[in-house]
Amino acid sequence: MTTTLDATHGIQLRSWVASANVAGCDFPIQNLPFGRFRTAGSREALRIGVAIGDQILDLQAAGLVAHNDMNALMAATPAERQALRQQLSEGLREGSSRQAAWAQALVPQATVEMAVPCQIGDYTDFYTSVHHATTVGKQFRPDNPLLPNYKWVPIGYHGRASSIGVSGQRIKRPQGQTKAPDAAVPTLGPCKRLDYELELGWFIGQGNAQGEPVAIGQAEQHLFGVALFNDWSARDIQGWEYQPLGPFLSKNFASTLSPWVVTLEALAPFRAAFERDAADPQPLPYLDSADNRSQGAFDITLEVLLQTARMREAGEAPVRLSATNSRRAAYWTPAQLVAHHTVNGCNLQPGDLMGSGTLSGPEVTEAGSLLELASGGKQPVTLPNGEQRTFLEDGDTLILKGWCEREGAVRIGLGEVSGTIVA
Repeated sequence: MTTTLDATHGIQLRSWVASANVAGCDFPIQNLPFGRFRTAGSREALRIGVAIGDQILDLQAAGLVAHNDMNALMAATPAERQALRQQLSEGLREGSSRQAAWAQALVPQATVEMAVPCQIGDYTDFYTSVHHATTVGKQFRPDNPLLPNYKWVPIGYHGRASSIGVSGQRIKRPQGQTKAPDAAVPTLGPCKRLDYELELGWFIGQGNAQGEPVAIGQAEQHLFGVALFNDWSARDIQGWEYQPLGPFLSKNFASTLSPWVVTLEALAPFRAAFERDAADPQPLPYLDSADNRSQGAFDITLEVLLQTARMREAGEAPVRLSATNSRRAAYWTPAQLVAHHTVNGCNLQPGDLMGSGTLSGPEVTEAGSLLELASGGKQPVTLPNGEQRTFLEDGDTLILKGWCEREGAVRIGLGEVSGTIVA
């Protein structure tokens, strides 16, 4: 597992890029996340960059890569990735001999447009929060909220990669079939119960050959990093269509990623023990290892904010709806997701995306969706300006944020992902 702390994590490190040294900065020199960018409003080819403070280091301009193929970079071995991180850290730290040359390769983040971090060939969405699964299950199956397989097998479904976009998306309210409980037949129309889902998106680095499962001890060698992920959901469409084969049109109309991928190497100081309640079934051997138990989870704080159209017009800042931590919310680790995804011989490829599923903690204030916060529409959420929400309305902007902080380590952030609902 990628657990090694080295000089790139040093709390004393400072960058010659002054904005990276500001307290609370998402992108200090200890982070160094990857993304794709181009000059705003241009038709330039996308370039690979690393966020440092409020700047982007153009990797090709800095002489660090010979191409701008993010998927090829993600396919590198862990040793090659660690070597690149070391180069970046040494070149961006105060006193570096590369400062004069690399300063010419810096681009202000404010002047660019970001893209989805890589070409996503396939996307699987999991269901890793037992709290979310139980709360939602109670709404549909009060006597049997959690299906018997949940605590044995990581549940997932194959999603739609083509409709995944980057932060700043405008989400068109989808249409689909719905059926009211007292109606004789379904009708086609716009979704009335549009929701968000607070998720993490884990990206595959190196792939595996078809027919060759990835053992849990090697699973993290196949993980590149993580981004924030909002899997928009049309709950009324979902309720009518999801049996017997699961989500379809209720999910595939749009999903939104944050533009920066924080690598597993950067997350090393924020690892945590994977702890399963002693009363619960323990993972089968292919999903279990001493390393996964001792440090397979990640300590990532997650926050959901909402800004309505009325708030925006009044100049009011977004308000927090909920907050949780991935360690509290996730029932399965990223390594277990890789091991399970490939146990049947499925071949993952560089750039494939695995959604965590909605991450909700045990408390009501930690819910990762309006479906939970508003109890399926029965208990509206009242905002500070007096507005109420059961589900998202046109003009609403939904924002997810994430960061890691721990004593003895420098805080790093995942940035944010936002999307605005339009009619």
